[in-house]
Amino acid sequence: MMRMLIVSLAGIALAMAASFQDEIAQWRRQREDRLKAESGWLTVSGLFWLHEGANTFGKDPANEIVLPDGPAHAGVFTLKDGKVTVGTGSEARELWADSMDFEQAGRVKLFVIKRGERYGIRERDPDSEYRRNFHGIDCYPASEAYRVTARFIPDAKDIPILNVLGQTEPLKSPGVAVFELGGKEYRLRPVFETPDAQELFYIFKDETSGRETYGAGRFLYSALPKDGTVVLDFNKAYNPPCAFTPYATCPLPPAENKLPVRIEAGEKKYGQH
Repeated sequence: MMRMLIVSLAGIALAMAASFQDEIAQWRRQREDRLKAESGWLTVSGLFWLHEGANTFGKDPANEIVLPDGPAHAGVFTLKDGKVTVGTGSEARELWADSMDFEQAGRVKLFVIKRGERYGIRERDPDSEYRRNFHGIDCYPASEAYRVTARFIPDAKDIPILNVLGQTEPLKSPGVAVFELGGKEYRLRPVFETPDAQELFYIFKDETSGRETYGAGRFLYSALPKDGTVVLDFNKAYNPPCAFTPYATCPLPPAENKLPVRIEAGEKKYGQH
């Protein structure tokens, strides 16, 4: 009887381990699929900051915004009093910043972004060199030791988040996640990425950063706290968009999220081999 129980428990443990490995493998496949999609970061192939007034765009090098495809003189983006309009021929319309609004020029899609007080045009090209040359992402082996349950301590406040442009934006943080690795206690402070976010966003560095993993840090999400806890699965820690295109405007980790420990889980540095 005891032997049967031991065999049964061993079978359950093996099934759970296989389920965990399958979950992480599936997550990684979906992650790469999102990157490679036409709406993924690998298609972001240009970023052009607008000046007040008219900004011409098109394939001709004489334009202020030179595109890889489309008409020689496609039109004009006009920035006036914090509003961006696009004119093509006799037509003009407003483009909302950081929305799904875009202007098409050949195969290229052009979106308006706003960072601080600056407005820019983000170019998405399905034939981007970053997309064509993508070769997959190296990752640490999936390990259940890096899926930890953390105590969540409420401590709501705004914290300054610096981005790669040197701009600082305050984001709301609801508290701190306190967890253990290797018998030692660590803390991470998440933020809400958007005002209506339904998950927590962690921007962090650790002692692998700049060596095996991306130098500016990595990103991680968790569900909202439940019963005073959150689950941090570092197997799903991933590279920010800036690891794949120089035209992203990534946030950087706050000082308190620089962990004095090696997190040997999740994605490794892209392009290191």
